Amino acid sequence: MEKIIEIKDLVYEYRNEENEGVAALKEVSLQVKEGEFLVVIGHNGSGKSTMAKHMNGLLLPSGGKVYVNGLDTADEKNTWAIRQTAGMVFQNPDNQIVATIVEEDVAFGPENLGIEPKEIRNRVDNALKAVGMEPFRKKGPHLLSGGQKQRIAIAGVIAMKPKCIILDEPTAMLDPSGRREVMETIRQLNREEGITIVHITHFMDEAVQADRVIVMETGNIVLEGTPKEVFQQVEILKQLGLDVPQVTELAFQLKNSGFNLSQEILTVDEMVVHLCQLL
Repeated sequence: MEKIIEIKDLVYEYRNEENEGVAALKEVSLQVKEGEFLVVIGHNGSGKSTMAKHMNGLLLPSGGKVYVNGLDTADEKNTWAIRQTAGMVFQNPDNQIVATIVEEDVAFGPENLGIEPKEIRNRVDNALKAVGMEPFRKKGPHLLSGGQKQRIAIAGVIAMKPKCIILDEPTAMLDPSGRREVMETIRQLNREEGITIVHITHFMDEAVQADRVIVMETGNIVLEGTPKEVFQQVEILKQLGLDVPQVTELAFQLKNSGFNLSQEILTVDEMVVHLCQLL
């Protein structure tokens, strides 16, 4: 697979109250492959959201380079094309919803791109269908649940036909039902539409669903691999103050108690299979 995002030795510094430079990212390097479902986890302040905002040019490097579809984000001439390639969905959907009717909100992005009205109609229809929100097209966003609002925010990005969607903790403000709705939508977009997903989260059960997991700490990538490879590093993750999926934690405790269980168990179904084998 070709890489859609390439980060090379990325450094980002912000100014504190004393006007001193503080490094939020420290020579981070990463490649995101086209069609991949990548999850980034880490504590608040680890640099994960800062890195995400570099992926569509919301922030520009203090050092190093970021390329989106081969375009240098530091070059202002590329900004428009980069944001068409990599769409961004934020934690609070209310910050992205601008219209009083659902379908008008989804049409907002394509209208600003100067797309023909007939094509806008097709894009809105397809985007609402992709997130399962067609029946709500004439509703006011203020009447929707948190999960439904977030799906509308995602539809607004889809309507701009990006190759990649970057989601910065989109489920953080949602109840379990809303989280489930949004995660089902994200998985469908990745598997059925082939859209590259970069998902920033602090929910470990969401990270389990990824192709690859990145763990960040103090502006660095400290772990990387498949969910099974990352979450079997239970002791390292605990030292970083991070959780692991509940089933993985149970397998870890049982193994320490003398049971011959794999450390690669991530789901309830996998746990059931392994326990049945022991019995």
